[in-house]
Parts: sequence; structure tokens; C-alpha cells
Amino acid sequence: LPEHTVEAVAMAHALGASWIEQDVVMSSDGVLVVLHDITLDATTDVRARFPDRSRKDGLNYALDFTLAELKTLEVRERFDPKTGKPVYPGRFSGELPVFRIATFEESLSLVQSLNASTGRKVGVYPEVKRPAWHLAQGRDLGAEVVSELRRFGYEEKTDLCHLQCFEYDEVRRLREKVGYRGKLVQLLGGGDKIGEGHTDFAYLRSPEGLRELARWVDGIGPPISEVLTGDLPGERRITSLVSNAREAGLVVHPYTARSDSLPKWASDYAELIDALAEAGVEGYFTDFPGLRDGR
Repeated sequence: LPEHTVEAVAMAHALGASWIEQDVVMSSDGVLVVLHDITLDATTDVRARFPDRSRKDGLNYALDFTLAELKTLEVRERFDPKTGKPVYPGRFSGELPVFRIATFEESLSLVQSLNASTGRKVGVYPEVKRPAWHLAQGRDLGAEVVSELRRFGYEEKTDLCHLQCFEYDEVRRLREKVGYRGKLVQLLGGGDKIGEGHTDFAYLRSPEGLRELARWVDGIGPPISEVLTGDLPGERRITSLVSNAREAGLVVHPYTARSDSLPKWASDYAELIDALAEAGVEGYFTDFPGLRDGR
């Protein structure tokens, strides 16, 4: 189902997910909404519904729309805005029912209500999306996310919540200035590129960087390619990242396991999941919670 909708949350909960992720951005009237991107073009019909609202770069930003306007949009499986073709062709493609953008409040409330009615203890795993960009637009997204988490009772490390972000400066700010006391996870990009907020991912993945991270965070979220490498089927190598992170006292939750987008070395999804277990990670992000053992 289209990602981050309430229907997708309910399905993930029913399929046995231990944690459910919420990528959080903000509307023009200050409401937290759950979207993977700060733009709307690759997951909604915004261009058809609001043809004259894009910025100079041709993209439509959630921050430029009120919640009421966002709620009129139809959410779809991710597609290429230039061609209209789906990124993952085998996924849900039906035109009905119509899916809508969820608020952060709706998503958190749904998880807690499903926990209450099923007796399960499913956690939430929100991500503060592009906080430096939001701050440049005059919006303190990180502080608002923490405020909403507190309202729902997610504040201590014993609570069922991991708060994550790619930007190192923001992660430190959430801990030091915003005062978030719960579990924090530093998301890491791959390769040597410098990430958003001038985050040096290569340094943070090093033993020295991991020790520095351990002052602020409880874990790291690297791409699977930084945990397991290989270019040929059946040939894979476990990197030192997990063992180095463990020495620093950090858990490792790599992203993203997809049965329809496998690494070159994996013959099938089962091999991918088995390899992650062999690498010693404590958990992993997946688009397929129903395939918990890879089968």
C-alpha cells in the first residue's frame, strides 16, 4: 500500500512489524504530516490538482500547502514525476480506494490504538526530515516532533520510540538543546559524500566517529551496502561497521530491505535477511514486514 498512509500503518501492524516508521515534515499551517519527502511530486497527484503551486525548481513542497490542501491529495505508490512510471512496478497500483496524507498525530494515535486492541507492543520510529531546510524556512521541525512525541508519552529511553535523523548537527541539538531524552539514531549515508547539514558520513562511520556519536545517540542507521558488500550473487562480505559500532556501544539498524530491489550479491530476499542476521544487526528497515524470515 502507499507508504505512510494510515492504511499502510494498519497493514504493517497486522503483518507483525515490531516498529513502524514515520517520516515527518510540516505543512504551511504548522501541522506535522507523514511523508517520505519534503516534496509531493513523486507520491501524490499534486501537479494535477494544484498546477500552479510549484517553486522555481518546478517542485511542490509540503511546506507550501495547508493541511486542508494536503488532505485533498491522492497518495500513490512512488513514481517518477518525469515519466509517471512506478519506481517499483510490482507494488499496489489500484486507483481505488483513495489514500490520503496522514498527520503525525493520526499515525501515532493509530499505532497506540492498535496496540491497545491487539495487546501487541509495536514501537514508532519517526524521522525528522530535512531539519536544516525547515529551519531555513523559519520552522523548527525537530522541536515540534519532540513536542508531539512527548504528548503521546514517548520521552524516555524505556519508551517504544526511536527518533532518527540524517543531520548530525540536528541530532546533537535534539539531545542538547531540545532536551530529548529518548532513544536517538543517527542515520548514515553511504560512500564519501557530505550529507545534509554538512554531515560527514564517512567520518561518522569510522571507529573515531562512532565513538563520538555514542556521546549523543543510541544507534546508527546505515544503508545495507555499508554493512554487507559484494558485486556477484553468492559473494558477500561483512564490513567492520557493525563490530565497530558495537564496540562504541551502538546498535545498528540498516535500511532498506526490499524483495523487489535486492543487492547484487543476494539471490533472493531470504538470503538478504539471513545475511543481515549473520552480520549481527539488531534490526533492519524493510518495505516487507510480512516476510520477517525472508520467506
